Amino acid sequence: MSHLFSPLEFHPPRGTVALANRLVIAPMCQYSAEEGRPTDWHLMHWANLFNSGASFVIIEATAVSAEGRITPGCLGLWDDQTMAVFADTLQRARRLAPPLPMCVQLSHAGRKASSEVPWRGGMLIPQDQGGWQALAPSAISQLPDEPPPRELTTAEIQTIQEDFIAAARRLQAMGLEGVELHGAHGYLLHEFLSPLSNQRTDAYGGSFDNRVRLLMDIFQGVRAVFDGVLGVRLSATDWVEGGWNPDDTVELTRRLQGAGADYIHISSGGVSSKQKIPVGPNYQVPFAQQVKAATGLTTIAVGLITEPQQAEDILARGDADLVAIARSALYKPHWGWEAAAALGGQVPASPPYWRSIPRDVQAIFGKIHIGMR
Repeated sequence: MSHLFSPLEFHPPRGTVALANRLVIAPMCQYSAEEGRPTDWHLMHWANLFNSGASFVIIEATAVSAEGRITPGCLGLWDDQTMAVFADTLQRARRLAPPLPMCVQLSHAGRKASSEVPWRGGMLIPQDQGGWQALAPSAISQLPDEPPPRELTTAEIQTIQEDFIAAARRLQAMGLEGVELHGAHGYLLHEFLSPLSNQRTDAYGGSFDNRVRLLMDIFQGVRAVFDGVLGVRLSATDWVEGGWNPDDTVELTRRLQGAGADYIHISSGGVSSKQKIPVGPNYQVPFAQQVKAATGLTTIAVGLITEPQQAEDILARGDADLVAIARSALYKPHWGWEAAAALGGQVPASPPYWRSIPRDVQAIFGKIHIGMR
């Protein structure tokens, strides 16, 4: 049997969550929400992802507060209204695809908040032009020519912690199978982890224990109110001397594992403009392998994994337990179907699409009969 198309199970407090294969869709911001609420774009986008052949879809970074959005077009789950539209859109999208577990990535953008969408440059939006005050562990700019964020007070940190927990409660009420906390890519939780962005001298800065405090407190709070699959996405390294590093990631993963994490999702970078990333196929996989080998926690590898055999080899070597693709699924919406055909696997798919597959590989959909009138 193909490694990519072998099953995997999570065992959160709620009970077993079964994945039919090891293919994950990583979260991808669409910058297409209206005041945090999903739109028809998300209905189309989600239904496409749910028909991709993946067994686990992680929905894009979803802000726990309005000021925690990266851009004005980012999703949110900060009140009953955003929750109601989110739940309705997601329910409609799920009806258009085979059933599979869903996960939502909860996030706060920190000093990267109040930014333009990427196709308009992605720079900070001034407050007098519709932007808002960015918040961070320390008043250190992301880029040298940007205005600095405002340093969070202890009371504000506690409020953000409660915002994450409240958003997780909403997902619990919606019946979502999974939650992922975004601790990567230079957003707020990563900013607290990295000594490059966190120069506080209180209980949230300085030592390793202090810098991981907020993420651990949020994780434990979310675990107390959400009984589904709970994971964390981490940047394994800042790619900058003196920054967060792979050994730090292993130690934090051990602590998250002890607190009840079901998986860890290993990415890298994003906190510093000085990063030097050797981008290429599998460039982040060694970090996933290091974490998996050291902790045994279910590990997702991600980053320029674009070919089915590439994904298969990562799993065959034991470098990770799951493989995530992102932009490849936008370019090839049925990437999982092609992988199943190439590797001898099977995927679920909506019946109207069955006739799209050549007869010699229709076995990827199992035992089906496609008649023609």
